[in-house]
Order: sequence, then structure tokens, then C-alpha cells
Amino acid sequence: MKKLNHRFVEYIPKNLEEGVLYISIRFGTAVHKCACGCGNKTVTPLSPTDWELKYNGESISLNPSIGNWSYPCQSHYWIINDEIRWADKWSKEKIQANRAKQQINKKRYFNSSKTSSKESESEDQSLWNKFKSWISNLMK
Repeated sequence: MKKLNHRFVEYIPKNLEEGVLYISIRFGTAVHKCACGCGNKTVTPLSPTDWELKYNGESISLNPSIGNWSYPCQSHYWIINDEIRWADKWSKEKIQANRAKQQINKKRYFNSSKTSSKESESEDQSLWNKFKSWISNLMK
């Protein structure tokens, strides 16, 4: 089983070393060369709608799996405790369905964020109106 060495860095270097997973907390991203050996740069954004990074003090895991669907190799694997664990190849149909699902999940996530922020604003307005009313009643 192939292992990756993880390195926490502020900036991702221009020249990536083979077998190294670079993690920039500042920029919310993890980057490595494709595990198949093709040399392509694989970028995994860390966010609630992309990849989740787990660090147990010794090793790194990324979730979900990494599917390099845009590369000729179309490699598919997991990074679990610094180890590459190969996953099944996906058909074009499965790749398209997964991309569509990801888009829906992103829209749902960001729309719910907007909704909760609007609700918060209306609560703030309501409190402000109550406060103004209270002050107004004091002045009478």
C-alpha cells in the first residue's frame, strides 16, 4: 500500500514532491501529485461542501474519496491514515451523476446559509423595533 507523507505548510509549493500531501490550513486546501504516478496536481479544497480533513496527531485522512475524473488516468482512491486505498473505477454516467449531486448539495448548502442569515437579520430588525418602541414609551 502506498503511503503519503503529510506536510502542513502556509503556501503550497510550485514544485510538488511525489508522495507528499501538502496541507495549507490558511488557504483551506490540500494538494498532492496524483497517486497513480501520472504526475498531475490534485487539489482538494477543504470546506463543508468539498473535502473534510481529519488529523489524529499522527496521520491524515480525507473524505470523500478523490476521483481525478478530469485527468486521462481517472484514478479513484481514498487517503486514509496517510495511506492510498484504491477505489473502483467509475463509469462516465456515475461520474456525471456524482457531479450533478455535488452541485445540488452546494446550492442547498449555500442557499440555507443565505436563508439563516436573512432570518437573523429579520430577528435583529424585530429586536431593534422593539427597542425603539420601548424607548419611545419611556419618553411619553
